[in-house]
Amino acid sequence: MAHPQLIEAFQTLSAFGEALSRLPDPGTSLRLEELAGASPALLVGALHRARPERLWVVIAAGPDAAEQAASDLDALLGEGAAVLFPQRESLPYDEGEPHVEIGGLRVEALEALLAGRVAILVTTPRATQELAPAVDGIADLRLELRAAQEIRPSDLTEQLDSMGFERVPTVEEVGQYALRGGILDIFGFGTPEPARVEFWGDEIESIRHFDIFTQRSVRTVDALQILPVDLQPVREPRGSVTGGAADPATAPRRSLLDYLPEYAVLVHLPGCDPDAEWERTWEEVQRLHRAEVGVKRHVEAPDWIFLPPDQARARRDAHPQLRLLSGREPAAGGIPFRTLPPEPIDRDTERLGALVREGFSRGERTMILCDNEGQLERLQELLDEQRAGGAVTLSVGSLSGGFVLSAATPPLRVLTDHEIFRRTRRLRRRRQFRGGAAIESFAAVKPGEYVVHLDHGVGQFKGMEEVRVGDTSFETLVIEYAGGELLRVPVHRIDMIERWVSDGDDAPPPRVHRIGGKEWSRTRSRTRKAIEEMTGELLELYAEREASRGFSFSPDGRWQREMESAFLFEDTPDQRQATEDVKRDMESPRPMDRMVCGDVGYGKTEVAIRAAFKAVQDGKQVAVLVPTTILAEQHLESFSQRLAGFPVRVEALSRFRSAKEQAAVLEGAKAGRVDILIGTHRLLSADVEFRDLGLMVVDEEQRFGVKHKERLKQLRTAVDVLTLTATPIPRTLHFSLLGLRDMTLIQTPPRDRQPIITHVLPWSDTILEDALHRELDRGGQVFFVHNRVETIDTLAQRVQELAPDARVGIAHGQMREKDLEGVMSRFVHGEVDILVATAIIESGLDVPRANTLIVHRADHFGLAQLYQIRGRVGRSHHRAYCYLLIPDDIAEDAEKRLRVLEHHTELGSGYRIALKDLELRGAGNILGSAQSGFVHAVGFDTYMRMLEQTVRRLKEGGIEANHPMTEVSVDGATLIPDEYVSDEAQKLHLYRRLTKVESPDQVDALRRELRDRYGPIPEETETLLATAALRLLGTQLGIERILVRPWETRINFRVGVVPRMAALQSAFADRQFEVEMKRPIPLSLTLHRRSPERITDALLGALSTLIRDRPLAA
Repeated sequence: MAHPQLIEAFQTLSAFGEALSRLPDPGTSLRLEELAGASPALLVGALHRARPERLWVVIAAGPDAAEQAASDLDALLGEGAAVLFPQRESLPYDEGEPHVEIGGLRVEALEALLAGRVAILVTTPRATQELAPAVDGIADLRLELRAAQEIRPSDLTEQLDSMGFERVPTVEEVGQYALRGGILDIFGFGTPEPARVEFWGDEIESIRHFDIFTQRSVRTVDALQILPVDLQPVREPRGSVTGGAADPATAPRRSLLDYLPEYAVLVHLPGCDPDAEWERTWEEVQRLHRAEVGVKRHVEAPDWIFLPPDQARARRDAHPQLRLLSGREPAAGGIPFRTLPPEPIDRDTERLGALVREGFSRGERTMILCDNEGQLERLQELLDEQRAGGAVTLSVGSLSGGFVLSAATPPLRVLTDHEIFRRTRRLRRRRQFRGGAAIESFAAVKPGEYVVHLDHGVGQFKGMEEVRVGDTSFETLVIEYAGGELLRVPVHRIDMIERWVSDGDDAPPPRVHRIGGKEWSRTRSRTRKAIEEMTGELLELYAEREASRGFSFSPDGRWQREMESAFLFEDTPDQRQATEDVKRDMESPRPMDRMVCGDVGYGKTEVAIRAAFKAVQDGKQVAVLVPTTILAEQHLESFSQRLAGFPVRVEALSRFRSAKEQAAVLEGAKAGRVDILIGTHRLLSADVEFRDLGLMVVDEEQRFGVKHKERLKQLRTAVDVLTLTATPIPRTLHFSLLGLRDMTLIQTPPRDRQPIITHVLPWSDTILEDALHRELDRGGQVFFVHNRVETIDTLAQRVQELAPDARVGIAHGQMREKDLEGVMSRFVHGEVDILVATAIIESGLDVPRANTLIVHRADHFGLAQLYQIRGRVGRSHHRAYCYLLIPDDIAEDAEKRLRVLEHHTELGSGYRIALKDLELRGAGNILGSAQSGFVHAVGFDTYMRMLEQTVRRLKEGGIEANHPMTEVSVDGATLIPDEYVSDEAQKLHLYRRLTKVESPDQVDALRRELRDRYGPIPEETETLLATAALRLLGTQLGIERILVRPWETRINFRVGVVPRMAALQSAFADRQFEVEMKRPIPLSLTLHRRSPERITDALLGALSTLIRDRPLAA
């Protein structure tokens, strides 16, 4: 939402008129002073409005300041008004830009600049100093494809390789392409969705956009523009492997400054000193160059990747420049704007009301910008209470800081709600390059992995093999069992196989069973029995709660709505759903027992605060039970901050309180003066009494002991209980337990999370020293993870040598609990700068100031664990950095696994795949330790399948018996050939889906998808699809076997199935079949084909007619 009234007010300043008349010529500069808050961005917006023909290049001190400035300009002028050209986040001698989002923004910005679409460009000194291969014009940066265009697919892939695209089996991320026969999928920059280009020979037949998750086409377009993955020119292919690009060693290189037209005005924001930044960067690059020379044979010279400072200055000084200052310099020649910082409000609404009323009486205008509509409504109510509602303008928008234009006509005061309430401003992410795992990524089973056959047990998957039996050929999965015995499972029975998935990173491999042995049947029976016992217990507890009566809380009132609208962030859909579920439970007469699952930082605590506030308004007390003292302190802070404007008393019982303070709190809880009491298991002690407890919030229940859990079980039937857990839970388990336990999943990450810039590299003192100092210099803190207790002190000493002035702390699980809590508390409160710790930091700790994470020997961690550890940083508005340290001689596949993390700076597809691992542990936590042995024995997927069947049987009292599946045999090949779908994982996924279809319509939908994704369907795949549809129709009609030959078909019905001959004759005659009865009981028919129609199609048509007219059959 633009705010033109602010620009109009700024243009009334006499200083603005003077600045406009004195705009400098190329090679000269002008100083503009006394610009407070977001007024520098307002000045740039006003200059752009007055001189729209000029290009305004805004240079901010660093990446955070650049994002703030671009965000301010968008707020003032409208979305997309400013284009951000970020600096590279890779280290100087890293090859390429691994952070796809940053590479994308740089490419899009340069393309827009060359196309003349940029009016305001925002960047940093370092970004102007970086050199990249020269781009001569817009055609050099853009590859355009059109329908009916002639281009060989092999030439196109060559070009994409030269543009930095990665070839993959399935496109899931920006910067990838996949070629399957005559179909090319590509996900490039400059487009919100991936595209599918279909060829007819060497001609582009069609271009369609497709959905990243379903991989299905959604709409057709006439043309497609593809930008490179990083700044490098697009070259025409000349038949060479490199795509005909110039030799990188001799190709010219340019900086951003080289692309700026001479009429571009450089605007240096307050606090930005390009000369100092260029010198600092140049020193860093030279130092890294010296370090690299010692390790590698060929290293580019520093002036190959960065402009030397004198050259950067020469290019800059060729342009007109404006230097902006927040204060004033003694030297003459500057123009003072006299914009002042706003008066501090410090959450004092009376002070705010008085300020607005007094200003109004003096003829001043006041405008308050609010983050969202809810905030605006809340603030309007507060101002109305202060009799100041009519004296102020409220608007939705966000600026980095308020200011007072005392010299404007009339004077104008601009305030921001985040400053009024002393909160951090959250930036909207400018452009998100979303990826997503195509659903088959989860189903992939690779040769060498363990699988579970429901009849034969655990074996090792060896791969796929084509088998010929008589005139029929089909594909099988080859599984090796004990003693080297091989089992070949036809793909139409793939539904009998599940992946064996462990319940943790370090789980030992399973025992391989013997075909025909008794061990597997015993294991399966024991698992079924254990599942039945657990499910029965849960059902009993559920029935008990259904029968008991609890307190019905009142529907939401005005205070509840006010408190919720003051939430600084936008609720995610999952968070909204969780809030609604919890309130519905609280308002119902039966006691609530709901579990909310979601990662740290996904907003579970906010759901708990809303529930607690709802309970307090009905005169009830709330107990919040947490596993550690640190968490108790963190929750005390969160609850107190959120409920600061309301008459609610929040207290905590913990070791950090003296005995006297604890006694006072206990007395307050007993007398009803304490509304919300937060504490560890101490809250479950006999001496803790509440006057009227209405709600119990339990954080991470699985971390409490058996005794505490028993006490919670007693509470569950008496008061409302809300359980929070940060361990993700598989949706399958969620659905299975639905109706046994009330659960809500929060799986959507919050919007506008900063990406975590991740580097995978060997230990380098130079780089680590830089990383530590960069974080400490901006007032931040560092997590240094080293997972070996024996050597943690030695490593901490080494860290201290790299950062001699830093306060270093050590934390690991073998320390005394009191010492561990002490160091953690000091870190949370900013008294420790670098925390050297084992993986105990994996969950629960929330330290917004800690935004650099270094993981030593990252190759020793599972991917899932690294994701969770990485989640400790990037929890504030600051850019976060993660360094994964690996040895030089690391195995290639281990390094590749870690590179996934480097590539996914945000929660993209890699996260979803790693989530699978995490979910399994989550499942263990929810099911309880008693079940985890069974989960390990049969594999997680098989366990889930058994659990689902048991729940269904117990809830529905048995499942109706269906006919067994019809056996179908068709002459010729029934398979998906390698040349049609070459990737084995995709092929397996398609076979699995085919076994799970439940109707011929679903088979047709799969046929359309295959045609869309892979091109025209080959004959053997058409036969495979027809076989699947025949199997479904035959099963419904009670057919035991269908044998299809080129000109005739044999159909055998099951014993006891007696269809009406008239109906059969009619259905088959319609499709020109001649029917011959071979046997009356059980009925056996031979059909002779009398039409040119493909026999399987004719047969499907006839059987469909029989199903439709089934009342005619017996």
